[in-house]
Amino acid sequence: MPLDPPTMLTLSIALAAAAALYLAVEWGSVREPTLLFWSAGFATITIGSTLALLRGNGLLLIGIWFANGLLVIAHWLFLLGVARFTGTRLSRAWYLIFVTWAALLLLPDGPLWSKIMFLANSLLVALLALRASALLRPHGKSLSVGAVQLRYVLLAHGIFYLAKSLTAVVPGTLVDLAAFRGEIIQISLVEGAMAIMLIALSMTGTERHRREKRIARLAARDPLTALYNRRALEARAPRLLEEVSGTQPGALLLIDIDNFKLVNDLYGHGAGDRLLVALSEIIRSLLPERALAARLGGDEFVVLLSRASRERIVELGNRLREQFHATASRNFDTPEAVTLSIGASLFDQPPTSLAALIEQGDAALYESKRGGRDSIRLVDRSFMGGEGLRTD
Repeated sequence: MPLDPPTMLTLSIALAAAAALYLAVEWGSVREPTLLFWSAGFATITIGSTLALLRGNGLLLIGIWFANGLLVIAHWLFLLGVARFTGTRLSRAWYLIFVTWAALLLLPDGPLWSKIMFLANSLLVALLALRASALLRPHGKSLSVGAVQLRYVLLAHGIFYLAKSLTAVVPGTLVDLAAFRGEIIQISLVEGAMAIMLIALSMTGTERHRREKRIARLAARDPLTALYNRRALEARAPRLLEEVSGTQPGALLLIDIDNFKLVNDLYGHGAGDRLLVALSEIIRSLLPERALAARLGGDEFVVLLSRASRERIVELGNRLREQFHATASRNFDTPEAVTLSIGASLFDQPPTSLAALIEQGDAALYESKRGGRDSIRLVDRSFMGGEGLRTD
């Protein structure tokens, strides 16, 4: 089958329609607006390429101006999708592209009509593709393989259209849009089909990687408080515990809410959930660098520290208690105070397991509860440590 213009346009229609359908199906399952913009872009290319076939029947307004205008709109939709993906807000000046294209209707018929239309279309597509590529720059953050590929495919696509626009101003260059004559038009149709395929594959890989990362992040987080869950803590704790030594002790704080049941009984479980969220926010705001925080379940939380000391643990524990008590007493009037009990363990040797370390913290927490609650009980297991310490 010869790769003549009608054949290449038919191939482009099929590829763009397949890409639009696939991205629409993906959007239907995850409801990510980025996919919807990209799907709409390929659907627009499908319509534009179909209309481009009509220029052979003499319908030049539809087959050239309208069809090429849809190509510009498609790349504008691609840019909107990339902007959504990167969290970028586009300037309203980008809407002037449509004004520019509409102004081409005012051009008089003549020998230069095809070249001017060709030049304007190429420059606008190049501008949109290059801007989309620029938005995908890492900005200090790593990109997925799909996003990197999309960035460079759009860059190459934009450079191609920029180079294509220059050929329109070269003296003696034949550009006949009505008859698809001109070698650059033939090359452009081939590049367009290849670009559709590569851009579609890159977009699919980009969004799939983001979705997989989102799923992994959700699997590692407690759904109520957004702190790590126990499974995620167990996966991340070994790296932190490996740093523990005689000069850099580690510590674990096990935190439990005193009289939490009173809040649930008097104000309902929704109020109890709000209190748990408030505690998680306090923990997150006070969490030092190189520390982990997780919700073990119910009203029990854990904080794992590196480079700890007795003074640092006591200071952190007291600040947690003070801020939480202020929040609880301000929002819930209960017969007994809703406070925090904390069991802490300071150690300078990596523990045999995280479970063993939590058991030590649990023993210290029990001592804090038995001693009257609203306190921190610290057990120093380091080489220079002494007896347990209790602060109220």
